[in-house]
Amino acid sequence: MQTIQDAKILIVDDSRELRTLLKEELGSAGYFHLKLAGSVKAARQAMEEDMPELVILDINLPDGDGFSLFREIRGNSDVPILFLSARDADSDRLFGLGLGADDYMVKPFLMQELPLRVSGILRRFYRGQLQRETVLHLGERTVDLGDATVTTPAGALSLTATERTILQKLLDNRGRIVTYDALCETVWGGDYYGCENSLNVHIRHLREKLEAQPSQPKWILTARGLGYKLAKEASQ
Repeated sequence: MQTIQDAKILIVDDSRELRTLLKEELGSAGYFHLKLAGSVKAARQAMEEDMPELVILDINLPDGDGFSLFREIRGNSDVPILFLSARDADSDRLFGLGLGADDYMVKPFLMQELPLRVSGILRRFYRGQLQRETVLHLGERTVDLGDATVTTPAGALSLTATERTILQKLLDNRGRIVTYDALCETVWGGDYYGCENSLNVHIRHLREKLEAQPSQPKWILTARGLGYKLAKEASQ
């Protein structure tokens, strides 16, 4: 796994509608290795076929319960598990966390919160396995994120701290769309409401430093209404 978006995630929930919503929300955040299961039996089969790197697990399932499935999974793997439940009693939440779950979310919840929780779990659990690139080549330009410099045919340019943070986030997810919310949260933290205009300004400045023709960008591409992505080398 090079980035957290490469993680294989299994979503286990008895509601088909919610499974679809969860898949769409995580997909919009750049997670594409997603499997869905609506029962204990289907979850077991999915894990036998390919063990996930994160399980999002409902407690109330048609042929069993999430707590029992959790114990079963833990008997074979230490894969991180995030509980989703409509059972909001403190005793249930504490019981789930006491079993060793990595997080617990109570339905209904703010859908945009899910990718942030998932990202946090994956970064904590797989910190030592993630490979972060710090040097990239964009046509005739070379970017070294370690010292925040851009080498161009006309000379060297410096990246601001914010430009460097944005570019590292795009590089970590190269070839995938990074949503406005994900970029804003990375740069400004949890209190990022209304940052989109500022983000767009920083993207414009980045293009001026990285693109041969900033008005016709080849590397930092806009996904209208969604966010931005850093094109892969194959786009040359």
